[in-house]
Amino acid sequence: MNLLFPALWVALCILCTPAHADPRLRMTSSETATPVLELFTSQGCSSCPPAERWLSALTEHAALWHAVIPLAFHVDYWDRLGWVDPFANPGYSARQRAYARYAGSQGVYTPEFILAGHEWRGWFRRQPLPLAQTPSPPVGRLVLELDGDSLQLTFNPAHSAPARLTAHVARLGFGLSTAVVRGENAGRTLTHDFVVLTLQQLEASATNHWQTRLAADSRGERQALVAWLSAPGQPAPYQAVAGWLVTAGTDGQ
Repeated sequence: MNLLFPALWVALCILCTPAHADPRLRMTSSETATPVLELFTSQGCSSCPPAERWLSALTEHAALWHAVIPLAFHVDYWDRLGWVDPFANPGYSARQRAYARYAGSQGVYTPEFILAGHEWRGWFRRQPLPLAQTPSPPVGRLVLELDGDSLQLTFNPAHSAPARLTAHVARLGFGLSTAVVRGENAGRTLTHDFVVLTLQQLEASATNHWQTRLAADSRGERQALVAWLSAPGQPAPYQAVAGWLVTAGTDGQ
């Protein structure tokens, strides 16, 4: 009996098996709070593309995910003026209004930046992003684990953490492009990164543990995942964690 053929067959099967990324993903924050940078924007706003280009440059920032977590929330209140933004969501507009109510900002406008829960107007003055130079007091470590679409969050709080926290999970899209045909940006092709594609809110927990199924959305050349905690009814993140979402066909880098 020829023993070479079975061995060759096994080798060929191994070589022909498609490579898939490990569906298990684990992200862990530091003990100190990771600043979240939120941009409220719209495809219907002619002042927004420069702010979005600036935000896109953060994809190459050495501190990305570790010292700053950018998010782009597309609001829907521009949609009535001639162009419906495909990424807009009334919930994102409500989030921006919540900041105005809780004194995180002085108004509702686009483009608007919120850094670590407070309005940041440094972008309009061409100021650099003010990342912390000295460690802040510890708040606790947030761990995100993803296995397929099964997602778990675990928070190990510092001694002064709130008794109950609400969890939020956002799927971000990168390399998104839209040809705008009406409104203030008519005739322009707009590109976006850090776009919040889906946003899930999980009920406040006294156990500091949450479980859910990650909402599906395949838009974008690349995706990332962000989770943050906040006090119930408050928009400002208390602790956050983020990283690239590794899927089949990508390297996660």
